[in-house]
Amino acid sequence: MNDDPSRRPRGRPLPSGDFYVADSLRSSARRGLGFGTSPVFLASISTILGAVMFLRFGYAVGHAGLVGALAIILLGHLVTVPTSLAIAEIATNRRVEGGGEYFIISRSFGRTIGAVIGVPLFLSQAVSVAFYMIGFSLAFEDLAPRIQATLGLATWDPRMVSIPAGLLLMALMTTRGADLGVKGLWVVVSILAVSLTAFFLGGPGPAAAASLPSGLYEPVAGHDPFMLVFAIVFPAFTGMTAGVGLSGDLNNPRRSIPLGILSATLTGMLVYIAISFKLWSSATPAMLADVEGLVMEQVAVWGPVIPIGLAAATLSSAIGSIMVAPRTLQALAHDRSLPSRRLNFWLSRGVGPAHEPRNATLVTGGLALATIAAGNIDLVARLISMFFMVTYGSLCAISFLEHFAARPSYRPSFRTKWYLSLFGALMCLLLMFQMDPLFASLALLVMALLYRLIDAHQGRVGGRDDVGAIIQGVMTQATRYMQVRLQQSGKHGFEAEWRPSIIMVNGRTFDRSSPMQMLAWLCQRYGVGTYLHYMPGRLDREQFNESRHTLLKLIARSQAERSAIFVETMISPSMRSALAQSLQIPGVSGIDHNTLLLEYSVHDDEAVRRELRSGADLALAVGMNCLVLRHGDHHFGQRRRIHIWITWHDYANASLMILIAYILLDHPDWQAAEIKVYAAFPRDEVEERAQTLRQMISEGRIPISPRNIEIIGTDDRVDFNQLVRERSEDADLVLHGFTEARLERKGEDLFERHAGLHDSLFVCARQHIEIE
Repeated sequence: MNDDPSRRPRGRPLPSGDFYVADSLRSSARRGLGFGTSPVFLASISTILGAVMFLRFGYAVGHAGLVGALAIILLGHLVTVPTSLAIAEIATNRRVEGGGEYFIISRSFGRTIGAVIGVPLFLSQAVSVAFYMIGFSLAFEDLAPRIQATLGLATWDPRMVSIPAGLLLMALMTTRGADLGVKGLWVVVSILAVSLTAFFLGGPGPAAAASLPSGLYEPVAGHDPFMLVFAIVFPAFTGMTAGVGLSGDLNNPRRSIPLGILSATLTGMLVYIAISFKLWSSATPAMLADVEGLVMEQVAVWGPVIPIGLAAATLSSAIGSIMVAPRTLQALAHDRSLPSRRLNFWLSRGVGPAHEPRNATLVTGGLALATIAAGNIDLVARLISMFFMVTYGSLCAISFLEHFAARPSYRPSFRTKWYLSLFGALMCLLLMFQMDPLFASLALLVMALLYRLIDAHQGRVGGRDDVGAIIQGVMTQATRYMQVRLQQSGKHGFEAEWRPSIIMVNGRTFDRSSPMQMLAWLCQRYGVGTYLHYMPGRLDREQFNESRHTLLKLIARSQAERSAIFVETMISPSMRSALAQSLQIPGVSGIDHNTLLLEYSVHDDEAVRRELRSGADLALAVGMNCLVLRHGDHHFGQRRRIHIWITWHDYANASLMILIAYILLDHPDWQAAEIKVYAAFPRDEVEERAQTLRQMISEGRIPISPRNIEIIGTDDRVDFNQLVRERSEDADLVLHGFTEARLERKGEDLFERHAGLHDSLFVCARQHIEIE
């Protein structure tokens, strides 16, 4: 069996697997009909200068005045120009295959999000066919009496023209394909140019000239709201993407798409500005506001050419839409985005060497005919506006996120500015709700439901979403920028307002849960925690591969526990060397580590305690705070009682111990806890020290009740260990202070003090920390 992709039949479904395989198969084939730039420009400009221009732009000038009409043009192009630039940029980054805008979105945001946007996009394109065919039928209004008399009809219904014309157009497209459509565009665009020339050469009639408006803003009495007028007219500006749908049939889409759509957008904007001035200077607001008549016909030097131009414009726009919509649907089916496997297979099939989407054209035609039967042109225009807003906003968002993510794989030969793309995306979202809040909300709700359905389906067929890669790139860039800025600011750790930046290196990760839990509590909100799982040995391929496997387990555990800490592995010959390396690396937040957290269990042997002493010495040597967690089988009990013991010889640790208790209290796991402070001072210093301590807690807004602060006077006759045992034997966590000098004298035995208590945290503050 020959597996050469170029020999694979076009209509045969691809095997299950990643949908990007389809791209290589498409790329290996001939580029459809091999069109150049002209069809892109013709399809776009004929859709821009289409039915809305003839049927509703006079309405816009009449209801909004000249200034309002120009504002509508400007506002519309604040959306379409950034979108055109975004499309031009994205299209030059990678080879654009069949599917136009859907292909661009799906290959940038992934197949799931691409399908969520692609389905409304297809619907808007299919409904556009109906919109233009309804407009086509209105070109025959002047001939309606003659048609009625010839056929003996009692009444005239525009659907008598639009439905047969739609059927004929669908028949031609299914039998002759896009090649005929492009040839037809040349003819209808030529007629369109003649009709516009006749319009601009005309002038106001005698009756109109006597009552022309004298002001730039003089709308008709009882005019419609500005945003309603904008929603009805906005589809006039959306035609620039019509040519993008021919991407699969272009010989060089990277050149043809940017050149075609940008030139069509600029040309259309200039023409609409000229039309606004011409209408304002040639007809009264009442004439312009009359949606039943073709005001351009009354202005043109030869009136009958305007209905002919309307017929040509609407027909060309319908041709452009009916060429594009089936290709979007075919691309959706080719990527297996629809819920039925058989439906995907049937719709993805093509005919002939150009892979013409005959089946997708039949579906598009059926949907268009059903919409034509409804016949409400203004409602259809508002629906189209909402669908296109969603699509354009997505395209602008892709461009912005790619700029911000700065992925090396994103290398477009044409570049726009990130702020233009961001502006376009925000404008789309804003205008959606300005045009119709209900429709906008429903559109977003429908897209959310579509996402749930399509995501479940894609999970079954094995899809891939690139949005994660883009978002990851964005986060990487944001992190990089902030880290550099933090370093350049010269304010690290305790030099600025102090917050915990804690590192922990531990080789007993999977034997106990308390150490990682303590780190997560301390760094959930106020600080940054880094947990390194120590793996003894030399760094080689086998050990490294094992460390990557271990890292996946660490990440899974951290996610399951909802811990906001950074986890990694560390391979080193000894724990001391692992600590020595780790204490020198910068923190993931851009802030230097300022605290080392060590741990040991009451069940550990002497070797672990010696290792503990070595780690504490390293931390204190480099001026870092040191925390030592001694834990057992209590697992912090009910997490309701936190006791702090402050003594005269380690009073410098008081601020850090109180801050640690406050940070724990702010965590949901400890929210029902209360803090008690016991301060032991020589009897002759009790009054002075007590006042200082209470003032620090009060002015520092630490939630410790004065009744929970006990000052104890001591001397050589007092058994301090007995004092601690009596008051804290039921505490869930007890904080003790220690100093570097006492660690030198007592060694690791220092952490065996008060052995009868539950979990204890020994604290040594090497940095000056104030509670203000």
